[in-house]
This record gives sequence, C-alpha cells and structure tokens, in this order.
Amino acid sequence: MKKVLVTGSTGAIGEACARYFHDNGYFVYLHYRSQEAKAKEIQAELENSEILGFDIVNKEDVFSKLESLEIDVLVNNAGITKDNLFFFMQDNEWSDVINTSVNGTYNVTKAVLKNMISNKNGSIINVASVSGLVGNTGQTNYSAAKGAMIAFTKALSQEVARYKIRVNTVAPGLIESDMTKDLPLKELKKTIPLRRIGKAEDVAETVFFLGDKASYITGETVNISGGMVIT
Repeated sequence: MKKVLVTGSTGAIGEACARYFHDNGYFVYLHYRSQEAKAKEIQAELENSEILGFDIVNKEDVFSKLESLEIDVLVNNAGITKDNLFFFMQDNEWSDVINTSVNGTYNVTKAVLKNMISNKNGSIINVASVSGLVGNTGQTNYSAAKGAMIAFTKALSQEVARYKIRVNTVAPGLIESDMTKDLPLKELKKTIPLRRIGKAEDVAETVFFLGDKASYITGETVNISGGMVIT
C-alpha cells in the first residue's frame, strides 16, 4: 500500500487531501500541530491512517517523527496567515509566516527525502498560493513565503529528478476554508471567471493527480483559481 504524509491535515485543504488519497487506496499519515482532537476525529473515519503530532518549525521535533518514515508522497500543506499592511506589520507577523511555510517545508522535506532517494521513488507537492504568483495587498509576508515555496520547487525538482522523485506546486486561489471565512466572498466571487469560490476538494483532486498520476510532470506550479489569476 502506498503511503502519503499530509502536513496540516486538520485544515480544510489538508483534510481534503488526506481523504482523497485515502479513498484512492493510500495509507495516510495525518499531521497536526495543536488540533489533536480534530486529527483524531479524521483518523477515526479513515481506516488506513495514523496521526503524527509535531511542530514543523522545530527541526528536532520534525526529524524525531519523520526521519525513519518511508512514504511515497509528501504534501507540504501546513501554513498560516497573519495579514497586515507592510508599514504596520509586526516582526512576529513576518517571521511566523515565513518560518511556517518556508522553514517548515524545508524541515519536513529534508527529513523524508533521504529515504525517497534511497528508494528512488517519490513525489512532493507543495501547497503555495496565487499570492505567491502575483502578490496581494496586506500579504507581503504570505506572498514572500509562497513565492519562496514555488522557487524551492523549481530548484529541488532539478536536483532529485535523477532519483525518480518529482516535485511540484499547487497555487490555490480563493478556497472555502477558515482562512477565507471572514472575506466578502459574495463580492469576490464576481472577480472569478468560473463564478464560484473554490472548494478544498478542487485542490485535493489536483494534488492527487500530481502525486500519483503525473509521472512526467516535475518543477511545475498549477494555478487553481477558477481563472481569477492567469499566469
């Protein structure tokens, strides 16, 4: 049975990815940092799954949980937002977002990559955002972090292709989740050519395709925004 690790499995996109892979025959490692109860609820519904609790920013914590783990697919999904106009942005708002998306992705990928290389098999999908493609007011921290993930994908894909490991990114637009629940979605929907807000399942479907099916795609970023952003 193939195995997948989804970081941030208690969030909308992470949970949808975990369920999608599970429903398609994967054993799923569900990661959480603080929402243990939510992780246990999801795990109870997924027969072939296990929960892993750790802070992706803490390298020692990450390696203690993941260094011996052998997986076929890694979904680097965990991320946070702390939006503010740059002039008013606090140091912790900048560093917390950068540390989670950039350093967290580094830590988790570093921990599992050794075994992927040994097995000469693997797929890594990094969950970025359209904010990393075009920028967004009030999100210099988030845009910088997600843009870094896209660049990280391009470089790493070149390094590990010889080991039959693929690395890709998805860049979701507006997706129904806790991160977007306070936004004026009714008005924002008018700016999207497909005239709807995306669902977490829309992202999960693409993540699964890149992780399991797309055997000749690597180093790419797939824009999932309903046409709101054209790249």
